Amino acid sequence: MALIPVEAGQVATVVTSLEMTERPRPSPVSISPLRLVRWKAPEPEKYRLLFRRVGEPWLWFSRLAMAEEALAAILRDPQAEIFAACDPAGIEIGLLELDFRAPGQCHLAFLGLVPQLTGQGLGRWLMGQALMLGWRKGVERMTVRTCTLDHQAALPFYIRSGFRPVARSIETFDDPRLHGLLPPTAAPHVPMLAPR
Repeated sequence: MALIPVEAGQVATVVTSLEMTERPRPSPVSISPLRLVRWKAPEPEKYRLLFRRVGEPWLWFSRLAMAEEALAAILRDPQAEIFAACDPAGIEIGLLELDFRAPGQCHLAFLGLVPQLTGQGLGRWLMGQALMLGWRKGVERMTVRTCTLDHQAALPFYIRSGFRPVARSIETFDDPRLHGLLPPTAAPHVPMLAPR
């Protein structure tokens, strides 16, 4: 067994890829005070605000680091469907993004709620929405990835939802907190090791 050093200034995580190859059996949709609102071609800044609100505790940074034109191209692509989960007051507190760009597939690109809602069963509702929207005519496979930076319940949640782990990989990247993409207080469970 060997330890592989990770340079200071970098973060390492184990990524698990999961898939679902059969449409799940219909089940009752859980009751929720939230509603899902489709965002058609949102402005990158509006999207990034919600992305940050949901993902900052887990070091979600990919869309923050992306060039404006590249992000705008995804947000305008009709094969990428973006939804905000809104509370009764209309405040956007969750993100669901489905990517249909690969033929016959739906990739669950992002699914999450603001951390204050963790453990209230609302994630089951959001996953129910994702499965209902993702499994449409022509889709033969749904995929999702999670990593060890996510909430510790994320991987078991995906498995309980019907996804099966199919691959594991190691990802390393520059710590986004050191480059100002996220504040130094983001993801306190992941120590920040600045280069010397």
